[in-house]
Amino acid sequence: MMSMLDRSISELEPVWVWGLPLLPVTLEQSLDLIDKLIERRQPSYIVTPNLNYAMLTERRPELREVNANAAFMVADGMPLVKQSRRMGTPLPCRVTGSDLIWKLFERAAQRGHRIYLLGGAPGVADEAARRMCEKHPGLQIVGIESPPFRDLSPDEQKEQQERIRAAKADILIVSFGQPKGELWVARHYATLEVPFNVQLGASIDFVAGKVYRAPHWVQRIGMEWFFRMAQEPRRLMGRYIRNAWFLLRMRVTRPQHRPE
Repeated sequence: MMSMLDRSISELEPVWVWGLPLLPVTLEQSLDLIDKLIERRQPSYIVTPNLNYAMLTERRPELREVNANAAFMVADGMPLVKQSRRMGTPLPCRVTGSDLIWKLFERAAQRGHRIYLLGGAPGVADEAARRMCEKHPGLQIVGIESPPFRDLSPDEQKEQQERIRAAKADILIVSFGQPKGELWVARHYATLEVPFNVQLGASIDFVAGKVYRAPHWVQRIGMEWFFRMAQEPRRLMGRYIRNAWFLLRMRVTRPQHRPE
């Protein structure tokens, strides 16, 4: 029998943009679906693709399997939303990881959900947890871990997964690089015993106050990428140049793409 959650998602026809099946939902609707995933108690994850992730999906077939196994996907990047409008199947808005992470903390405090933070530079998740616990009294952060920037040994991986399971979290927020985080979540979510898993990358830096988001008016006109690049030009310039070339190529050669 189809569950209420399955019906909720199946009633929404995904909008396919450059090979990505994006659910046409708002931030609040996404949070409602996440609540249902947590209530269901079966391990699951979502993906929040931006333009860079769309480019990576085209290049790396393993990401297509990641996408296919996700509970659902929402559009983080404004170019994806704009392309959906050009295709005549408009997404209602962006659902950015940088917005989602704040709301996950807020709802977790309201509903008693337990959160585990995995990733980020040393000290970043600790500061984010401190700020969120101060902002939302009663918030339960049951684990904070910043693994080294190298591949873990098999024993270290096993110990890490045992710590996550022992924490009995309801939400696992992963803050690895893209697509490392999405691949890690898809590879491990089924055995972690966490109902809801999500890779939110650098969003934890925003919460910790290590990186600043663009003003709302800059976000609305789709220029947040420029604001980010101005803050971290050495890390982001090459990526954004590759993204721009991908965007131009997709609009010329594949304005709409749904895999067979």
